[in-house]
Amino acid sequence: MVWCNLKKFVRLSVFLSLLIVVNSTISYGAIKMDARLRELKYEHKVQKKDMADSYARKKMNYTPSGYMTVEEYNSLSKYTDQPAEIKAPAVKKSESKYVPEPSYKIVRYNDPPGSPELNITRNFYKLKQYNGTGIISPDISFIVYPVVYYYPDSTSTASDLFVIPLKDGTPISRIKNAKASDRIPEPIVSTEKSIDVDTAFRSLTPVDFSADGRYLLIKEKIGSSQDGIWKTNSIVYDFVTKTSYNLCEIRDAIIYYWKENKGLNLEELRWDIYPIGFLMNEQDRIAVNAYAYTGNTPVNLGIWSVDVHGEQSRLISFSQKEVEFSVNGFKLMQDGNVPKTIVKSEQKALIREEKSAAKTLKRKAKEDKNAIKRVYKESARELDYQYKEELKDLKKLNSLKGSTSENDLPEAFKEYKIKSLDKEVKSLEKNVDKEQRRVDKINKKLDELTAD
Repeated sequence: MVWCNLKKFVRLSVFLSLLIVVNSTISYGAIKMDARLRELKYEHKVQKKDMADSYARKKMNYTPSGYMTVEEYNSLSKYTDQPAEIKAPAVKKSESKYVPEPSYKIVRYNDPPGSPELNITRNFYKLKQYNGTGIISPDISFIVYPVVYYYPDSTSTASDLFVIPLKDGTPISRIKNAKASDRIPEPIVSTEKSIDVDTAFRSLTPVDFSADGRYLLIKEKIGSSQDGIWKTNSIVYDFVTKTSYNLCEIRDAIIYYWKENKGLNLEELRWDIYPIGFLMNEQDRIAVNAYAYTGNTPVNLGIWSVDVHGEQSRLISFSQKEVEFSVNGFKLMQDGNVPKTIVKSEQKALIREEKSAAKTLKRKAKEDKNAIKRVYKESARELDYQYKEELKDLKKLNSLKGSTSENDLPEAFKEYKIKSLDKEVKSLEKNVDKEQRRVDKINKKLDELTAD
């Protein structure tokens, strides 16, 4: 009886030992499987959250805001070179009130010939600089304008001539949009700039262009603000060779003529010239009018011409009316005001344009946001698909462990994946064939309709 009970006890002990071993193995495999599933689930959750955060950040940053990460702030706060031209913020022109707007027209600059002069006012001595009226080239490609400087230390002046290239547009808009900041930095002609002579007055005034726009006639006045003009020089600037030439020969020719023919020594008298312009029939010759001071009415010393190189000085006439001059340069002149009705109609047109632009901008913003959302949904769908595939593979791999030896496991899983992918490919091909048949059917209907 005792032996029988002992035998039963031994059998029971062995059974319990085997049961503990089997349960331990099963529990270990289940625990290992459960840990991998939790890890896979956790990775998927983290990836989806990162993707959702990225989508929310892109959506919020479509319109700039103060919400950003430290990395984004550091990236945006880095120093960058400032652009050469800073654009002013856009302003709705349609909201402006009506103000009489001047209208302009293009007129001849040297009309009547020899009339261009500087119009220096008292503000010149306060501002220390005066920008004169510019002359526009015959082809309306650039402007030449004088600048006069005032030096308070010696109460003297000096002058430069600058060129401003004109931009594209209508002739009037090109001229109106010209700015001193767009000028070529180096002046084409300059006067003496020394300040060692008190009250010295030196200025440059453009007179006119030649018909082809190659030459520019300039008059240089030299004198004193106390006792008037001492001398006027005629200067020609050549835009091809980029050089200027002082036509001093014309003064020598005038002195020689009056001394030899009339016995009048002009060097003992106060006399001067003023440039008039280019001759009509000889475009490479300029004309000047010489005159002598008498204290009352100046005495006319004749109209003289000389070529642009200072050669062949000639006496033309004693009357300016008998000489024909070409007038080639232009200037902009105010021609009244734009009527209020036109301004109002333009304002209505601007309102329509602004509304249309706002609608277009709103539509574009909506399309961009939809595109961001569409990319996010597609990425999230792809992430879910990968998660499901990995989960399915993990479960399949776990099921194969219980029915296949360790050596056969990779081959069995590989065979399973091949069958699974092949099944997926066939399903996709079936859908493609279905869509292709649908496309062929639509094309057939189109052919029938176009054939009729």
